[in-house]
Amino acid sequence: MLLRVDKALSQLQVAARSESKKLIRDGRIFLDDRRVKSGAEKFDPEIETLYMDGRALRYEQFQYFMLYKPAGCVTATTDAENQTVMDFLPKERHRNLAPVGRLDKDTEGLLLITDDGALGHNLLAPGKHVEKTYFAKVSDEANAEMVRQFAMGLEIGEKKLTAPAKLRILTAGEESEVEVTITEGKYHQVKRMFHAAGSEVLYLKRLSMGSLVLDEALKPGEYRELTQEEIEALKR
Repeated sequence: MLLRVDKALSQLQVAARSESKKLIRDGRIFLDDRRVKSGAEKFDPEIETLYMDGRALRYEQFQYFMLYKPAGCVTATTDAENQTVMDFLPKERHRNLAPVGRLDKDTEGLLLITDDGALGHNLLAPGKHVEKTYFAKVSDEANAEMVRQFAMGLEIGEKKLTAPAKLRILTAGEESEVEVTITEGKYHQVKRMFHAAGSEVLYLKRLSMGSLVLDEALKPGEYRELTQEEIEALKR
């Protein structure tokens, strides 16, 4: 993929495209050992390295962010009435970014935000059976029968039963704490599954998606870039 030098400098937050002209004019920008003479010059970041003042500028084709989505915001890129998950990332990083899947407005937890459309598609494709694990507080007492129902599939108003899901009971009582792992992404699926099993979700938090696990160091509304190891694991 060929990329304009001035666009790369802008996306790397080195300089606005208008300011990059001065950097280039002052002889501060190089491609490998060749001085850049125009911001319109194109290069392949896979095989060429961009330098400023002798310092290598690592350009990545895609961006990957882990957001601890707080309750109260919607999973969308824009919304006329509500705060969106994109509002927690700096606007200069929004370049083609989009959340992978969605979490309900009142649901917290792990959300992957990226501009890698192929990865997003693979994580959401029904045939891939990517596991998503949630922590939930539910009304009533979770029991072995509920575990069996989740494992067999539940009738939630769709053409088919839900795919088999794993339910692990953490505490049981008037309100129960559980972990549930599903491989689908139907609308309000976890809430609808518990409703079908005779319970209601009081609190819901996504803990993981595929190999990606919510960073315990993050607080609601905080984010960080994925590590190279996390990216490679997701792509596997």
